[in-house]
Amino acid sequence: MIDRAKDILKKYWGYDQFRPMQFEIIESVLLGKDTLGLLPTGGGKSLTFQIPAMMMSGVTIVVTPLIALMKDQVANLRKKGIKAYAVHSGLSFREIDTIFDNAIYGGTPILYLSPERLQTSLFLEKLKHLSISLLVVDEAHCISQWGYDFRPGYLKIADVKTHIEDVPVLALTATATPQVVTDIQEKLVFKKSNCFKTSYERRNLSYIVKQTEDKVGALLAILNSVKGSSVVYVRSRKKAKEYAETLNRSGISASYFHAGLSQKIKDQRQNDWMIGDIRAMVATNAFGMGIDKPDVRIVIHTEPPDSLEAYFQEAGRAGRDLKKSYAVLLWSPSDITNLNRRVTVTFPPKEVIRSVYNSLGNFFQIAEGSGENQNFDFNIGRFCAAYGFNILTVYNCLKILQRAGYISYSEDVDIPSKIMFLMDDFELYKFQVANAKLDPLIKVLLRSYTGLFTEYASIDETLIASRLNSGFDDIYKAILKLSRLGVLHYIPRRQTPLITFLQRRQKPEKIALHPHVYSYRLEQYKKRVDAVIKYGSGKNICRSRFLLDYFGEVVKFDCGGCDVCRSKRKRNRLKEHHAIESALLERLKEGPLFLSELINGVDYHEDEVWQVVRSLEEREVIYINALSVAQLKV
Repeated sequence: MIDRAKDILKKYWGYDQFRPMQFEIIESVLLGKDTLGLLPTGGGKSLTFQIPAMMMSGVTIVVTPLIALMKDQVANLRKKGIKAYAVHSGLSFREIDTIFDNAIYGGTPILYLSPERLQTSLFLEKLKHLSISLLVVDEAHCISQWGYDFRPGYLKIADVKTHIEDVPVLALTATATPQVVTDIQEKLVFKKSNCFKTSYERRNLSYIVKQTEDKVGALLAILNSVKGSSVVYVRSRKKAKEYAETLNRSGISASYFHAGLSQKIKDQRQNDWMIGDIRAMVATNAFGMGIDKPDVRIVIHTEPPDSLEAYFQEAGRAGRDLKKSYAVLLWSPSDITNLNRRVTVTFPPKEVIRSVYNSLGNFFQIAEGSGENQNFDFNIGRFCAAYGFNILTVYNCLKILQRAGYISYSEDVDIPSKIMFLMDDFELYKFQVANAKLDPLIKVLLRSYTGLFTEYASIDETLIASRLNSGFDDIYKAILKLSRLGVLHYIPRRQTPLITFLQRRQKPEKIALHPHVYSYRLEQYKKRVDAVIKYGSGKNICRSRFLLDYFGEVVKFDCGGCDVCRSKRKRNRLKEHHAIESALLERLKEGPLFLSELINGVDYHEDEVWQVVRSLEEREVIYINALSVAQLKV
């Protein structure tokens, strides 16, 4: 078993050895056991299901809420020659139907699904015909109401399990408290508790809380003193741009990243940072998921996230090469006020949530009792202008309505254009002969992309235009014409956020905000915010021990490298210095002594004693003559 797994690891990923706990998880899955894997950020969670998927017959279904991540993983797998698909709310019905059919008829080892897909009648119908070998629940903390990112769609996974009772479940997460660990296994109906966990301790990573009112000045000072690649996390898109501009003006190469950028710009900036052309990436929390850059020397948070789970995951992107690295939180008293304010902003009053829901129905002109599983492009600015809402209020209301299972909100979906030929190759040949003007375009499409007769392929109209020495608009119109003529199906690129109604539209007073969606969540959110405040304000507990204790891990020793440990060492040195000084002066009160007698008569390390003697001499407290005799200076 291990030899074959290592062969696949080497062939497709180029590694000779597994990381800690990877093979143990893989082995457990291959033995058919329900398994929970807790691996830190950068610990290689995806390999624990991708390798079994290559070893097992049938389809591995991976449930994940992150559309961007599933798209990236599908693209990376396909580059390695591994066929994988992703089904999410950004696809058309025909695309989804085609993907499922390809999975049913074989040759698809990995199929990614967003949790909302599990509730659709199409999936439940296709499920009857799918040969499933493994069910993977990524970001498994989302299934727990005690987790920091609970999503009710995850609760449907247990329903899916009833249709595939003999299929093992692999749940994966990077951050989970002991309460969440237990809850995950209960919600996924594990036959037996089975958790594999690596230590959360990162000995090469020093956690620092820098108390400062001047965060820009502190950021510049830190980046000028710690060389190497860095990530600077901010709370807003506006600040991402402003901080990046400030760094560039100060001679530190920087770029910024947030969810509102086009995919092309995101990819370019991420690539520039990965290869080292950009030293600092200033970003919102949209940056970092699925990125494996081992040599990040420092991660700086200019403002605290609202949970230690989020902080730990983002900070953990530093030092994956196991070399000395730093995670720095810039902290000021105003952060406490801002964190407490986030509680009320994140949980708007229930009547406001119901009003936003009702306004969504009106905005999309959905009649009561209809709209189930319908997708709508959503412009949050236009919506707020139309109904007089605050954008942040609407955003948080949408998140709560999503947790309640009424809608799905994909904040920024950048889906490339796609095509699939509807004619078979013989019909297409006859069409090409009869339509000479469109023939060159069809030939370029067939040469540039594979599998066009059996599945949708992402295309780049700009690239096609360059190969035909034509303009983008001309290519767009020509492909559109081929689509209208029934030669192919064309889905133009879309970049707008999506709202999906998961249920038929309800009357606003019928919207149920159950405790696990609102009041319990509110209490849990307050506790997480309080934990962040304790972490940022605390000055006596080792930072690493504080974080490890939060995640239920007990360690015997302080890390020695955080700001608290350094401060303790400094205080201890100062205390020892005073003790040595007192002992020396007490002896000299009895009269002059040769230095050798003075130093040997004090019960401390000789080097430490010499430092204090020199300090006393420099301060002119004692006098040492040419014969090395020390005496008190009168």
